[in-house]
Amino acid sequence: MPRRSPRLQFSKEEQEAPELKKPIRKAERAAEQLEKAEAKIPKTKGKLRMVDADTGKVTTKLTFEEASKPPSKLSHAAAASPLQSVSAMAHREVHESEDENVGVESAHKIEETAENTLRVAESAHHSHKLKPYREAARAEVRADRANLQALYKEAAHTNPEFSSNPVSRWQQKRAIKKQYAAAKAGSNTTVTAATITKDAAKQAGETTKKAGTFIVKHKRGFLFVLGLAMIVLFLTNMVSSCSILVEGGISAIGITTYPSADVDMLSAEQRYCAMEAELQSYLDQYETTHDYHEYHYELDEIEHDPYVLISAVTAIHGGEWSDSEIGGTLQTLFDKQYILTETVTSETRQKTETRTGERHAKDPDTGAYLYDQWGDPIMEEYEYDVEVDYTYYICHVKLENFDLSHVPVYVMSESQLSMYALYMHTLGNRPDLFGSSGYVDRYYNTEYPVYDIPTEALSDAKFAAMIKEAEKYLGYPYVWGGSSPSTSFDCSGFVCWVLNHSGWSLGRTTAEGLRQYCRAVSPANAKPGDLVFFQGTYGSNPGATHVGIYAGNNVMIHCGDPIRYTRINTSYWQEHFLSFGRLP
Repeated sequence: MPRRSPRLQFSKEEQEAPELKKPIRKAERAAEQLEKAEAKIPKTKGKLRMVDADTGKVTTKLTFEEASKPPSKLSHAAAASPLQSVSAMAHREVHESEDENVGVESAHKIEETAENTLRVAESAHHSHKLKPYREAARAEVRADRANLQALYKEAAHTNPEFSSNPVSRWQQKRAIKKQYAAAKAGSNTTVTAATITKDAAKQAGETTKKAGTFIVKHKRGFLFVLGLAMIVLFLTNMVSSCSILVEGGISAIGITTYPSADVDMLSAEQRYCAMEAELQSYLDQYETTHDYHEYHYELDEIEHDPYVLISAVTAIHGGEWSDSEIGGTLQTLFDKQYILTETVTSETRQKTETRTGERHAKDPDTGAYLYDQWGDPIMEEYEYDVEVDYTYYICHVKLENFDLSHVPVYVMSESQLSMYALYMHTLGNRPDLFGSSGYVDRYYNTEYPVYDIPTEALSDAKFAAMIKEAEKYLGYPYVWGGSSPSTSFDCSGFVCWVLNHSGWSLGRTTAEGLRQYCRAVSPANAKPGDLVFFQGTYGSNPGATHVGIYAGNNVMIHCGDPIRYTRINTSYWQEHFLSFGRLP
């Protein structure tokens, strides 16, 4: 039978290339393992039906060529045993009479239990027959993965632009996958690797032209991602000036989508959750695994958002990755997010100890000392208490959850931080991947208010310049430590950028630094263009922890998540309100 995963053929020059030896070896080993797995699939001999093209006459002849026997039909829902058919009929009849007789409902539950038991029994009976097919399927997946990795390396070997340009790399990898799928669908058991990569390069070029036309027609939808993607390309200096517009358009489509396989992303999330579970178990059992006199705990909640994790890993690895490649990255992120401090102090204390001594015995009635027949004193044991010094140990256990979303700025380059911002803004174009994440509702299911600036407020030239600059970034995601359009912003980074590009020159500072830069004004005297400060919005930092630009009528524009207009007379913002400040 035709192989489901073709065996790749490499030229002598490719086989001798140092960077290709390892992936070629892996692909060959995976192909051998697939052949062995397929050889274990049961074989069958049968009849071959032939149709005469001229007369339409059908003839049948025996064929003794072995073919893989298909899996038992009992493994498919479409084929039911006679007992299953009877059970299904009974199930329908009982279900139809449920509404008429409440007592029938109990019978229905019993009938369902019996039916489930039947399915389990049949599944167990046929499980061993399906084992060769399952093993072959797993071997096929491994062969496909090894073949694709070898093709990627071969493409990079023959075309240096493939590995140096992230846009070309993404587009050509996608084309290689399509060409490989077409090769699998063909009848050839072997295929030349160079043929696939050559056809993929041609297809990628054609797709680039089509994408350029698509961007022109849909430029509004790609405005934000195109802007950030262009900055990423500029920072990394990976495209030529003559192709930056076309390839920038491609990146707006592709660079915002998670390129890794679902199984790898879900596995990475599970591995990170397992690391968190291990940490939680360590803390839960702390007093049974340690020996101190007293324990004090200061523990943050153990949690993270999966989109933050996958966006960070994808940005750090510069695109597609597999679960087996990111163990070190997960550990680095984990170590940065969770800071466990165990401090042991000691002090000298006193305690009462009961000791045993010996003394001359006395008559309990007369109080006279007692002697034996030889005249020797009779001795007795007695207990007495004594105060002694000892070292008292106190263990202070503190777990700080730094928040995974705060980690990227400390472990990424500026270009990686830009990619992280893009992935977070779009959630990798996969809002279905982690539907329980709060980011899904925040980015996909929420409409943010539109605020019309009062005409009289815009008569102030300074405020008009500020708001013009600030509104350029509406919708940009919150990125801890971000301070420019290329990385997106945090709250103080956003305000500093706006001020530095609308008449002021104060560099980069914190929310508290901005408060110190301003002159305090009362809420009654606040006007558009003032800054508004809040405290206690995260951690226990003193002073201002959040800042926005006041736009009048109890509205500010600030870097929430994302950058947007927000009313400040809500209960949350009033609870954390600190002061207004006027810029010099």
